[in-house]
Amino acid sequence: MANFTSWLLFIIGFCVLILALEPKLRALADDSTGNVGGVGSEVWELCDTDLRSFLPPPYANLSGVVCKPVWNTFILRYSQSEDHVVNIILSAVYTSGWVGIGFSKDGMMVGSSAMAGWLNRKGRARVKQYYLQGSKEWQVIPDKGELPLTGVPASVVIHGATIYLAFQLKFQTHLARQPIILAFGSAYPKHSGHLSEHDDKATVTFDFSAGSVSAESTDFGKMKKNHGILGIIGWGLILPIGAIVPRYFKHKDPLWYYLHSVIQLVGFVIGLAAVILGRRLYNTINANFPTHRGIGIFVLVLSILQILAFFLRPNKDAKVRKFWNWYHHWIGRFALFFGALNIVLGIQIGGAGSDWKIGYGFLVGVVLVAVIVLEALAWMRRSEKTTTMDPSFQMNPVE
Repeated sequence: MANFTSWLLFIIGFCVLILALEPKLRALADDSTGNVGGVGSEVWELCDTDLRSFLPPPYANLSGVVCKPVWNTFILRYSQSEDHVVNIILSAVYTSGWVGIGFSKDGMMVGSSAMAGWLNRKGRARVKQYYLQGSKEWQVIPDKGELPLTGVPASVVIHGATIYLAFQLKFQTHLARQPIILAFGSAYPKHSGHLSEHDDKATVTFDFSAGSVSAESTDFGKMKKNHGILGIIGWGLILPIGAIVPRYFKHKDPLWYYLHSVIQLVGFVIGLAAVILGRRLYNTINANFPTHRGIGIFVLVLSILQILAFFLRPNKDAKVRKFWNWYHHWIGRFALFFGALNIVLGIQIGGAGSDWKIGYGFLVGVVLVAVIVLEALAWMRRSEKTTTMDPSFQMNPVE
């Protein structure tokens, strides 16, 4: 009865922890609500700048212009006419390099079209449309894209320490809620117009009907980053370490068992947090990555089966213990394999930079080296046991 009570309390506590996890993640993901990208009051004051003194027509004399800070020092001004002509004026603090704004269908960089502007090393203004075919530099194609630009020329102007990027679009219908990508790079674009890799970027949902960043707007870049960090820590680090313990430390009985149980539980909770945040991100941007999502759900199911196996663990002397061992070992191996596969797939889909790939590759390398070293030590221990003989044993001499 005491054991049953202990397990019941453990299950209740575990469920409470899981239920408490999602609000924390929502707070983590939505910390930009109402203060998008850490926009301060001094940025709002820039909306009072008189554009008529330096912007060319028609951008200098627009009527009904709405001005809203959207991210960091980025300010979005726009006007929308009854015939669905939208004038966009994006401004940001500028020192060198380029600034850009992209229009996305699902909140993701890949597949979107963008406008970028800069001053080259000779001080000449440049502006181009780009099609973001992929996350690599060479996949950001200049002079391509799907933005419905009008015949009015786009303009780039430096005024004080601020760059202004202005262009005009004409849509078939009224522009309402729209995911937009904001980015900047400090390195100058190449002569061919190819952009350097961005220093930072963010995606927000801007409501062009309400004239504001929606209260539900989220820094998708931060959500995506947190999702990746949680997934790598849970599925890529803690759970593999927990799987190493029973294979190489069973001679430390019963310490290995408690270590294995606690480490795997912590890894499962962190992995579950990655799944919850990934689900929220997936639904928020209406993403369409069925392979990544399907593998994630599959790995989560395998992990839940491992948790159930923990509670259904038979005694060592039970006849079914052999089959339980097979089940537990192979389900765990499949979960770790597909977890690692999904991390690689997520890094590729998310358009993460080389730092993420190098970092995860280094992590996998450390785990593999640790396994090789521990395997060698285990083999040496087994060899010593088989070669060591009882000193009292005497062999009969061969006559």
